[in-house]
Amino acid sequence: MAFRCRQVLRPYSPPTLLRHLLSQTLRPKSSSTTTPHHHHDFSSPATFIGSWTTPSDPREAERRLWELRRDYEKQVRELRREYFVEMEIQREKKRRRDEAKREAARAALEERRAAKSAGVEARAAERLALEEELRKTLMKERAKKLEYWRSKEQLREQKTNGKKDLLQRQSSMWIDENNMEKKILEALVDTISL
Repeated sequence: MAFRCRQVLRPYSPPTLLRHLLSQTLRPKSSSTTTPHHHHDFSSPATFIGSWTTPSDPREAERRLWELRRDYEKQVRELRREYFVEMEIQREKKRRRDEAKREAARAALEERRAAKSAGVEARAAERLALEEELRKTLMKERAKKLEYWRSKEQLREQKTNGKKDLLQRQSSMWIDENNMEKKILEALVDTISL
């Protein structure tokens, strides 16, 4: 037991000392001497470190060593309790941050979906308006074509009716077959009537 105590209270071993010195000399120099952990409250140093004085009675030494261990275990238990409380607080903060991120992402997604659906609706309305305009234009063109076709039909009908009328007028003057020879002879004799 005394060996373990000496080992704990012993100063740096040569490789550790060398590593410590190298880290101090190779450490990058900066203009500020503040530690990067300025937001952290460090606990005060333990009182039992370096407090060992060798008593003359081995029983007294064993009792004091036992007290030191007991105090150390109490402090470790207390530190662990504080650590667990701190870690629970940090977990709760992280959970809240994650929940807020998820909520923000969900809200952004809903906003994007709403914007997308609004864009789709606007494009659909625009497409319907264009289709309606095209339909109206086609209806106007069809009406014009129909009107043009009707006027052409009327003109053609008038021409055919005119021809029929002319034909009917001329056919009223037609000669019967029995009188045909007589009329031919008259036409040859009297050319002016024709």
